[in-house]
Amino acid sequence: MFPKSRKDVPAMSVAVATGYVRRMVQRESKGPGDIENAMRRIEQTYGLPFWSLWYLRKGKAKTCDTSLFARIEGAYLDMCQREVNGLLHEIATVAARGARDVDLADMEAKAEALAERIAARKQALRKAS
Repeated sequence: MFPKSRKDVPAMSVAVATGYVRRMVQRESKGPGDIENAMRRIEQTYGLPFWSLWYLRKGKAKTCDTSLFARIEGAYLDMCQREVNGLLHEIATVAARGARDVDLADMEAKAEALAERIAARKQALRKAS
């Protein structure tokens, strides 16, 4: 079924998908020469097609269908959530050693707020699909 008006079409962009893929590959990569392996790990973890990742990362993709975009965005948000959770764990570890100060509490509050925003966005994506 086709949307009745332009406002019903979700704002998808190959450029946005390309940015997500490039950042995911950069975070997953363990160094120079690991790009292809990083894309394989992303493919296995999130079920994203390797060649779609390749074309997007290289900037050669002309289109990105709605379902692929949603899956890429979901994978990117999941990766961000894992990083924020790691940061929260690290803050908790430092706090457990007795290093409790205002800056640490502020960082923890900001990281928790970011985790909540990511979770809310992931929930919105689930509702939309």
